[in-house]
Amino acid sequence: MYRIIARDGNAKRAELQTVHGTIQTPVFMNVGTAAAIKGAVATTDLYEIGTQVELSNTYHLHVRPGDKLIKELGGLHKFMNWDRPILTDSGGFQVFSLAGLRKIKEEGVYFNSHIDGRKIFMGPEESMQIQSNLASTIAMAFDECPSSVAERSYVQQSVERTTRWLARCKTEMARLNSLEDTINKNQLLFGINQGAIFDDIRIDHAKAISEMDLDGYAVGGLAVGETHEEMYHILDAVVPYLPLEKPTYLMGVGTPANILEAVDRGIDFFDCVYPSRNGRHGHVYTNQGKLNLFNAKYEKDQRPIEEGCQCPACRHYSRAYIRHLLKAKEMLGMRLCVLHNLYFYNTMMTEIREAIEQGRYQEYKRKKLDGFLENDKKI
Repeated sequence: MYRIIARDGNAKRAELQTVHGTIQTPVFMNVGTAAAIKGAVATTDLYEIGTQVELSNTYHLHVRPGDKLIKELGGLHKFMNWDRPILTDSGGFQVFSLAGLRKIKEEGVYFNSHIDGRKIFMGPEESMQIQSNLASTIAMAFDECPSSVAERSYVQQSVERTTRWLARCKTEMARLNSLEDTINKNQLLFGINQGAIFDDIRIDHAKAISEMDLDGYAVGGLAVGETHEEMYHILDAVVPYLPLEKPTYLMGVGTPANILEAVDRGIDFFDCVYPSRNGRHGHVYTNQGKLNLFNAKYEKDQRPIEEGCQCPACRHYSRAYIRHLLKAKEMLGMRLCVLHNLYFYNTMMTEIREAIEQGRYQEYKRKKLDGFLENDKKI
C-alpha cells in the first residue's frame, strides 16, 4: 500500500508498505547489480549507512549464478543476507546496452550472453519467472528501452510492443504469485513508461499503462544520451499523466542535482551506479561538490572527506590516508569512498523527505544546488 504523507508543490513525501518492510520516499536505491554493491560493501554495511532498498539485476543474476539456483537457496534476500526491500530490474535495459548481441522480436529478445556467448531468450514471461525465482520485493516489467536518438517511427513501434509486453507481464505475475512454491507471493509489479524524447508518444504511453492498475510506474529510457534539460522536460510532460496515488520511479538517475530536480517533478524512487562507480575511482560527493581524492592537494589533508559527516569513512579516516590507499591500490580506499558516497546519497534523501514534510523543499533544493557549485572555493 502506497500513502502520500505530505506534498510540497509537485514533490511527494510518501511511504510504500511491502512484505519486506515500509519504504520511505523519496528514496535512493543502492545498486548491487550481481547481488553485491561494487567496492567490497557488505549487506551489513548497508544497514549502517541507511540503505532502505537494494537493487539487483535480473539479467546478470540469470546468467550467473542462475535464478533457479538462487530460488533453491531460498531467494535473493536469504542468499545475500538482506531482509529489507529489493527491487529487481527486468533485463530490459540489457536489450538497450547489449545492442550488438541481441535480436528483438514480438515474443521477446534473443541474446548472446556477454560472459560465454551462449544463446539466451528472454520475453515478458521469462523475465517475470526469473524475478519470481529471485523473490524480490518489486519486479520491473520487461520493456525495450529505445535510444533517445532513435527515429520516431521506430520509437512508436517499440513503445506499442512494450505495452503488449506489459500486459503479458501482469498476467504472468498474477499466475506466479498464485503458485504454491513461489517464495514471495506478494511480489509487486512496476510498469515502465518509454518513448525516447517524444512528448506525445510518452504521454500516450503513460495513459495506456496507467489504466493497467499496476503497483507502481517508472519512467525509463532517460539518462541515456539526452541532455538534462530534455530529461526534465520529459518529466514535466509525463509525470502528470501517471497515477498520483502510485509510486513513481526514474530509472538510472542520477547525480545529486538530477535527483533534486526530479523530486521537484513528483518522482519517488531513484537508482544510479554513480555513487559506487565514482567512489571506486576516488571521486567523492560533498555538500560543496565532488572531490577527486587522487589530487595532490589532499596528500597532507588530515580532514575527513566532509566535516560533520557520520559515514564510516569520515568518522575514522582522513583524506590523506584514503588518498594513500587509493594510490597504493588498496581495496580499502575504494571501499571507504563507496561507503561515503552511498551514505551521502541516503542522507540527502532523508533531508529531502524532511524538507517536503516541513514545506520548505524549494529552499532546501536551492541551498543544496548552490552548495554543489561551490567546489574548489573552499575545499
